[in-house]
Amino acid sequence: YTYSENTANTDYPRVMREYAEQGVKLIVGEIFGAEQEAREVVKDYPDVAFLMGSSFPPDDALANLSVFDNYIQDASYLSGIIAGAMTKGNIGMVGGFPIPEVNRLMHAFMAGAREMNPDIKFQISFIGSWFDPPKAKETAFAMIDGGADLLYAERFGVSDAAKEKRVLAIGNVIDTQADYPDTVVASALWHFEPTFNKALENVQAGTFKAENYGVYSYMKEGGCSLAPLGTFEGKVPEAAMKLVADREAAIKDGSFTVEIND
Repeated sequence: YTYSENTANTDYPRVMREYAEQGVKLIVGEIFGAEQEAREVVKDYPDVAFLMGSSFPPDDALANLSVFDNYIQDASYLSGIIAGAMTKGNIGMVGGFPIPEVNRLMHAFMAGAREMNPDIKFQISFIGSWFDPPKAKETAFAMIDGGADLLYAERFGVSDAAKEKRVLAIGNVIDTQADYPDTVVASALWHFEPTFNKALENVQAGTFKAENYGVYSYMKEGGCSLAPLGTFEGKVPEAAMKLVADREAAIKDGSFTVEIND
C-alpha cells in the first residue's frame, strides 16, 4: 500500500504495475481519477488481487478487482446531531470536490444536524483540491463572516480558521481534537481495518473476487465510529447525546438506516 497527497492520480497505475511485477498478491490503494488506466493494469495481472478505492461498482469482467469507498455516513450523521446542538443555526461546510465520496458525508451530516434544528442554515463550498489548507482556511473565514458559528471540516485548514476565530468545528475521517482541543467538538472516524481484514481473509482462502467492500465501512461492521468527545465531554446538551446513543444503537441493530445521498 502506497499513498501520497502529492502523488498525481496518473501515477497510481504505474505503481500498481510495479508491485504486480514484484509478485505481490494483494495490492491496496485507490484509483479515483485514474479508473480506465488502472483497470487496464488489473486486466494484465489476473493472479493479483486488487482492492481499490473507486467511484465505480465492481466489474465481473475483472474478477480480481474489488472496490471500496468511505461509506462512513453513519458516523457523519451522528456528528451532525452534535453539531446541530452546538450551533445557533448557521453552519459552514468546506469540501474538496462535490463528488459522491464527499457528498454522501455532507448530506448525512446535514440530516443529523436537522434532527436538532430543522431550520439550520448551511453555507457550502468546495475548494477544488484535496489538499490546500490556505484556500480551505480562507473559504472558512468567509463563512464565519457570513454568520457561521460552527464549521464542518472536510478538508485540512478549516479547523485552523475555526480556532483562530474561536468558533467550533466538526472533524472528518480522523480525530484531530488533540491538535484543536478547544475547537473540534466531534469527528466521524473511518476505520479501514474491517475492509482490509476481509480482503486479506479472502485472499488467503482463495475466494477473493470482484465485490463491493464499501459495506465494511458501515458502523454495524465496525468501519466507522464517532470519536470520543474528549475536552467537550459534558458540554454537549444531554438531549443530543441521548439521541446520538439511541440512533447509534438503532444503526447497529439495523432498525435505523442513514440515507446514502451521493
